[in-house]
Amino acid sequence: MATKKITVTIPEELLEEIRTEAADRGLSAYFAEALRFKRDRDRLLELVNWLEEEYGPVTEDERAAAVEELTDLDAEHERRRTSGKRGAGEAA
Repeated sequence: MATKKITVTIPEELLEEIRTEAADRGLSAYFAEALRFKRDRDRLLELVNWLEEEYGPVTEDERAAAVEELTDLDAEHERRRTSGKRGAGEAA
């Protein structure tokens, strides 16, 4: 993938925190990941706004159902992640 070098200005304290977090990945990878995440969230927010304009606001019941489903998905992903690590070192 092509890359381009840019200059950004951020608070010094934040940079020090990020350097610690980014240690092995490096700052460029850390920032690229953070920017992708932000871009994706912005796109999702645009979709949510459009859906609410078209179909009305989300009800509390719908919101609770979505949160429950996301919680279940997170638990399943964690289960798969941890069972995959355990299985990798075990003999067949």
